[in-house]
Amino acid sequence: MAIRLCGPMLTPRSMPMATGMPQHNIKTMRPTNVRWMLIGWTFVLSAVAYLDRVNISIAGRAMQKEYGFGDVQLGYVFSAFALAYALFQAPAGRVADRFGPRRTLTAGVVWWGVLTALTAALPSGMAHALMALIAIRFILGMGEAVVYPSSNRLVAEWIPSRERGLANGIIFAGVGAGAGITPPLIVFVMQHYGWRWSFYVSAAIGVIAAAIWFAIARDRPSGHSLVNSEERRLIEAGLPANAARTSPPWTSIFASRELIAMTLSYFAYGYAAYIFFTWFFIYLSHVRGLDLKVSRYYAMLPFIAMAVCSPLGGWISDRMTRARGERAGRCYVAMIAMAMAAIFIAAGTQVASARLASVILAGGAGALYLSQSSFWAVTADIAGPAAGTVSGVMNMGGQIGATITASLTPWIANRFGWTASFATAAALCALGGGAWLLVDPTRTLRRARTESARVVR
Repeated sequence: MAIRLCGPMLTPRSMPMATGMPQHNIKTMRPTNVRWMLIGWTFVLSAVAYLDRVNISIAGRAMQKEYGFGDVQLGYVFSAFALAYALFQAPAGRVADRFGPRRTLTAGVVWWGVLTALTAALPSGMAHALMALIAIRFILGMGEAVVYPSSNRLVAEWIPSRERGLANGIIFAGVGAGAGITPPLIVFVMQHYGWRWSFYVSAAIGVIAAAIWFAIARDRPSGHSLVNSEERRLIEAGLPANAARTSPPWTSIFASRELIAMTLSYFAYGYAAYIFFTWFFIYLSHVRGLDLKVSRYYAMLPFIAMAVCSPLGGWISDRMTRARGERAGRCYVAMIAMAMAAIFIAAGTQVASARLASVILAGGAGALYLSQSSFWAVTADIAGPAAGTVSGVMNMGGQIGATITASLTPWIANRFGWTASFATAAALCALGGGAWLLVDPTRTLRRARTESARVVR
């Protein structure tokens, strides 16, 4: 058939589509990458979160001199943050599931900024300054509890299962990036403007990051104007088909063998990781004898390793999952990585050279972060829309470990030496790696409830 009007003859092959778009443009349409833009900015928020929690470990000595308390008292301040952060993980996950990651993260980052500024607002010579600092850091920990459950809620809605290892790796690379830039940034501000301004600068960075997040983020692909139909189809096709579509009851969550095993493993993970966020800088400068200018650079090494190894571990996990299945890609990668972390951390304290010890211990931090994405990818897969709640429960275990290490590490060091403190962390890493043998990453909460019902019948 041919149609001839007062112009050139048109055939069906050459006729334009009804939409006015040439046919060849439809064939070459590519999915947009809005999901990776959001993951990239979640990386920034992750970095801000760790800037706001690690800054006090750098400014801690100056604060001790001003307010007159020792290492154990400073450990109480560290633990106050970690305790609140741990206790509010599961409630924060419920909030993220209820209100979505856009509003939850925005409110959380503004909260961090206000409390970070209040940390520096206490006047010199204030009575009961220690108790005030403990209270401020506790409330700060409550606010920061939303960051990773909200991020995992975003991953559950926006990221296909086969990309979740890399996505979580990028998010948690923000931990290393934020903690890595903190020593030089905070030391620079302290040397030029005093320790108080280091907290004010951290707070300002957070408020700016929150405003940008609120502008660019949406809770679901269907609500974002920049997502085209190809990206939407790609995301929907990659979501787990048998994940729960509604938030499961708490009894179902706490009955999950996979969640219990990962929570115990994440306890070990948090215990080991938090040494680097609280005591590593002090260990280098006061135990190993590196001066302030030198130690601030060596203190960056674990966080550089974290920033590099977190997305690397996610990439390896995704590749292994596609090639060998989810058990190999998620569980075995995490198990081997935590075993490597145990070896590095144990060996680091046996080296005489402070600089070489810093490198080896940084290797332990990096190895630990090779396992990071497995924890969060599996919780997103098994929980679906309840990813915020389920990952919050798991992260609660990690933060309980962090709470304990903040105060227990100096106590062990005072009684038995710093070698014993790091050896304790190494032993827990080995046990945490073994817990992954109990995890079946394909056993969703929906499937677990179905199997339980069959047993009852």
